[in-house]
Amino acid sequence: MRFTIPTPEMAPAAARPTLDAVHNQFGVVPNLFRLVAQSPAALEGLTGLSGALRKTLDAKTRERIAIAVAQANGCDYCLSAHSYIALNLAHVDPAEIALNRKGASSDPKAGAALRFALQVLETRGKVADADLATVRAAGFSDAEILDIVGHVALNVLTNFYNNVAKTEIDFPAVADADAA
Repeated sequence: MRFTIPTPEMAPAAARPTLDAVHNQFGVVPNLFRLVAQSPAALEGLTGLSGALRKTLDAKTRERIAIAVAQANGCDYCLSAHSYIALNLAHVDPAEIALNRKGASSDPKAGAALRFALQVLETRGKVADADLATVRAAGFSDAEILDIVGHVALNVLTNFYNNVAKTEIDFPAVADADAA
């Protein structure tokens, strides 16, 4: 274990109200949030961005992006968490999750979002005009395109936290090496 994962009670006092809010939302405090709670400022930033972006796009698209980015970044923790959330909360079927891991979807609009998200990731945001034209042609507004970029950034952040810490997975485990 690279980092100690504090219990919510052992986390810094400044992080406890945020951890309580996470618990109220999910019914548990996943290890990711307990890890990041060691820095109350980082936890506030993570939960603030996550909360704001949860109001954008639809749940299936958000989870599909998270799965594709986690797969691309080799983050087993996030791949496990978002596969579980996609299946159980967003009601994405297992065959679709397998496609999402490959940056694809059976839904053409969702597929365009995933291809664009992975282009953002691979090019570090320096996407081609053609990439923008393609995602717009699929029906995404400029605001939604910015939301896709935000979700990529949010997921890169959580992937990096978990990859650095090698956070213990507290969801049914899925490994990026188990390419679907």
